[in-house]
Amino acid sequence: MEPTKQNSIWHSVALIALLLLLPGAQVASAQVRINLLHVRAGIAGVPLSIAQEQGLFIKHGVEVRLVFVPGPDIPLLTGENPFGHIGAPAVLLRTAEGADLKILGSFNTGRLSSHVVARPDIKKPEDLRGKRFGVRALGAGVWIQTILALEYLGLDPKRDNISTLPIGDSPQRVRALEAGTIDAALLSPAQSRQLRANGFSILSDLYPANISVPVFALAVTAIYLQQSPEVVEKVVAALIESTAFGLSPINESVVVHTIMKTFKVTDPVAAKRLYQAFLRTAIRKPYPSVEGLRNMQRIMALHDPKVLGAKVEDVIEDRFVRKLDESGVIDQLYSTYGVK
Repeated sequence: MEPTKQNSIWHSVALIALLLLLPGAQVASAQVRINLLHVRAGIAGVPLSIAQEQGLFIKHGVEVRLVFVPGPDIPLLTGENPFGHIGAPAVLLRTAEGADLKILGSFNTGRLSSHVVARPDIKKPEDLRGKRFGVRALGAGVWIQTILALEYLGLDPKRDNISTLPIGDSPQRVRALEAGTIDAALLSPAQSRQLRANGFSILSDLYPANISVPVFALAVTAIYLQQSPEVVEKVVAALIESTAFGLSPINESVVVHTIMKTFKVTDPVAAKRLYQAFLRTAIRKPYPSVEGLRNMQRIMALHDPKVLGAKVEDVIEDRFVRKLDESGVIDQLYSTYGVK
């Protein structure tokens, strides 16, 4: 047998073996239906979009209905909506209020790549004193990022009389900025590029600051986890495969198209920048970070001290990521997609 044909056969055998190891491989005909809450998570939400568009949830035996949570509302996981790709701060807030939730994985490093965008008359960070900063919700992910950004710029919200207003997701913050309801906001490079063309000020690009906080996470109710661990594993596996798909060089054009569709970006250059940001910040093995969650908890306590009542170690459940990792499935998956 020729070596090239033999290698091809062995590659096919390895791929089939991998697919049999994946949780949903043998249940394609028996789909489980679930609702998964989500918010606009910027590039952290790219794996979710890829998984839905490429049918990866279906491949793993789960039919996922994405339920968008608009405005400044803090997502609430329930029996009807047991899963969420939401802010890890939201999980801590709900846990402190008595909910029993588990964080299964974080698929993005949370390194800030946002820009600090302000009204045209605000020319430097010092001009933000006494001004209004728009966030999605008080005490949640974008609010935490904003506090860290202000710290980086040498500003303190209390000392410098900087107020934070709950406005909603990024398109709503853009509209509020344009309407003069707020004076500044953290926005994606694609959005800041469009606003700069209209005269708005870009006070800082936060990516070089190397500020990381794993804001977004996959979470589930503890009761659903207890009742249906096999479904939970399928959802985790689908999102890991989605990340591998997204990081594969051969899928670049597909992922850029997904980004343009998801974020309603019409500028190809801006979409390519978002794609590059995704490549830089995606996590291959999405173990939740205890240290990252504790850092968030510290900052959140400035707004709501009761969040300190949530024990971070009890919130994290990484056994599904660990199982897929230690069995070699994750490494083989990336190899199959051609990701080095």
